[in-house]
Amino acid sequence: MRVLLVHPSPLMYAEIYLRLEPLGLERVAQALRRAGHQVRLLDLQIFRHRDYFHLLRVFAPQAIGFSLNYLANVPEVIELAKATKRLSPTAFCFVGGHSASFIATDLLEQAQGALDCVLQGEGEAVAPQVLDALPGPGLETLPGVVTLAGRGPRPSLLQDLDRDLPARDLTRKRRKYFIGRLDPCASVEFTRGCPWDCAFCSAWTFYGRTYRLRAPEAVAEELAQIAEPHVFVVDDVAFIRPEHGLAIAQALEKRRIRKRYYLETRCDVLLRHQEVFARWKRLGLQYMFLGVEALEEEGLRRYRKRVTPSENFRALDVARRLGITVAINIIADPGWEVHHFQLVREWALQVPEIVHLTVNTPYPGTETWYTESRRLTTRDYRLFDVQHAVLPTRLPLRQFYEELVKTQAVLHRKHLGWAALRKTLGVSLGLLLRGQTNFVRMLWKFSRVYHAERQYRDHFQEVRYCLRLPPGSLLEKPSPEHLYIHHPSPPPREKEADTR
Repeated sequence: MRVLLVHPSPLMYAEIYLRLEPLGLERVAQALRRAGHQVRLLDLQIFRHRDYFHLLRVFAPQAIGFSLNYLANVPEVIELAKATKRLSPTAFCFVGGHSASFIATDLLEQAQGALDCVLQGEGEAVAPQVLDALPGPGLETLPGVVTLAGRGPRPSLLQDLDRDLPARDLTRKRRKYFIGRLDPCASVEFTRGCPWDCAFCSAWTFYGRTYRLRAPEAVAEELAQIAEPHVFVVDDVAFIRPEHGLAIAQALEKRRIRKRYYLETRCDVLLRHQEVFARWKRLGLQYMFLGVEALEEEGLRRYRKRVTPSENFRALDVARRLGITVAINIIADPGWEVHHFQLVREWALQVPEIVHLTVNTPYPGTETWYTESRRLTTRDYRLFDVQHAVLPTRLPLRQFYEELVKTQAVLHRKHLGWAALRKTLGVSLGLLLRGQTNFVRMLWKFSRVYHAERQYRDHFQEVRYCLRLPPGSLLEKPSPEHLYIHHPSPPPREKEADTR
């Protein structure tokens, strides 16, 4: 069967700082190829809708699969599916991905027949089963499949994360993928899942609070085949298991694989396993993203981070001693007043780290979706991108955005524009000589993308597709099992890392 897999357009944040290869979609593509299908992949972060419709004509896919990891892309995917059915009525359209898994029935109803099914859970396992079952009836009996006729049993977790390595040969214009100075940049996965249970996050609910490891030799083999000199490690929390991180390092050293790396982890993990990060620094670890989330105890307790401000600040000292550049995320609460923003601005100006702000947003799949969703001021999918306020703001909305952008502009003042060009002149010239322009272009985009008036006006767009509220929201905190997409077996206690 001819299959076209599609990644949607970039979100607001990705218009500036990064453009990552669609790793999950590449893995699904490989699973489908192994099942005997002819597969193409189109990334709308790089290409345009006209390229999609051109492929519909020249490739004539019999099945089209859309990746939907972010709620803000829902309207785009539904509109593309509707247009596809008008042009190719017999084409089978399906959607999968992180966000799609939590809103499956709503997606199907809002698509009005343009989407034939939603795949819940890990696509490598579900997608081949669905296409192999076509054109027969009864798709809704398959694990992880939801149709308007019903839903199958819960999806199963992949037993082997090393089986379907990404089909990177299907991703065109790979020089367009980057994150900050790592230009160009590939992506790789060492582990999958997260054993913590932060109230604002849906990574742990998607995977049933499991944490699975890839074989170190398989990781080394994959990295040896990656042509790009830079690699982003997509793990939700890197190096929870220190012995695993050290085993991968040993495999890379044995094969003399040298890359420059960017990864994400937690402050308490960095504090506990400093020797792992020190070894990876020698291997080429240059950048680290830390979800600090809040500067004060109250905020950390509200988000259930299970870490203290003291630990966060000590972790920053460790990263500085190791010589690793750190990017920090702080969650801006809609209830903030001017002095909250001022506090973050003053702190961000004093520290050497790159400080980002995201807006507290309840997402389907999170605990806060059930406890906060009745307070939503908008249910427009497009505004669920952590750059817009979807809960009531204490400040007038326009002023909230003015303070938000003013605080985000500290990042621009310190790390973008002329200030960054002076600091990175050698790096920038080297990239330009090699034909890489992503990083240099990034330096000048802030004021075009982040603008208080733009974010304010976004609330007054015509809304065609709305999030639907969960039943019983605000009544009580849901049990973890109610939130899970994958129900782990054996139970999480037997698989999760020590998070105390």
